[in-house]
Amino acid sequence: MSKTHKEFIVGRRPLFGTLLTLPVPEIAEICVEAGLDWLFIDMEHGLLDATGVQRIIQAVGGRCPCLVRVAMNEASTIAKALDTGADGLIFPHVNTAAEARAAVGAAQYPPEGARSIGIARAQGYGARLAESLENANREIALIAQAEHIDAARNIDSILAVPGIDAVFIGPNDLSASLGLPGRTAEPAVQEAISNIRLAAAKARKPSGIFVRDAASARRAAEEGQTLICIGSDTLLLGNILRETISALKPEV
Repeated sequence: MSKTHKEFIVGRRPLFGTLLTLPVPEIAEICVEAGLDWLFIDMEHGLLDATGVQRIIQAVGGRCPCLVRVAMNEASTIAKALDTGADGLIFPHVNTAAEARAAVGAAQYPPEGARSIGIARAQGYGARLAESLENANREIALIAQAEHIDAARNIDSILAVPGIDAVFIGPNDLSASLGLPGRTAEPAVQEAISNIRLAAAKARKPSGIFVRDAASARRAAEEGQTLICIGSDTLLLGNILRETISALKPEV
């Protein structure tokens, strides 16, 4: 790939990925072989610790960008995720510009931030430490997840935070924050999603969203979303198995 993974992620053309929740590197390999553009590796709700994340990234072998959603926007958690060699981070539950600044600060080396300097995979176990210190702040994508109505209301100031490269919309938690848990098609939820997307377009930064199927992914791309996450490892497996069983046992 001639572009860096960050340039690929923020290039503002539709990219299709899925969310990985299981600590199974082979699933990541299958996703890459299938042609997905990127992988959303989930430490927040998935069964993944730093070891699981690193094994997945190693299995991918640089063939597509790996973005890690950290469990919380806390300095040591962010540093440990970055030390695995992640191409970028997704910060969950960013509702204000102050929260975005704190997350970015924890993810960037001084002088821009306060990321601790470790000797791990991202630094070539020490062999590429100087290179990491020089380039990481520029090459790692940092993405705020907007998944609350407060984030929608504050989206302009969140996007204006230096270091925030994109925004990713979480429709389910967003619907819950409006008192409509899971009812993502409701007009109030769709309006909040649209406001976030339009604010990102105005700021000339990519926006992404979680969707459940290919038809929803196509609609999201037509609306201008570029970082599109289709289902998850468990959802996709469950769906194809149910379709298969339904075809074999239509009476079930």
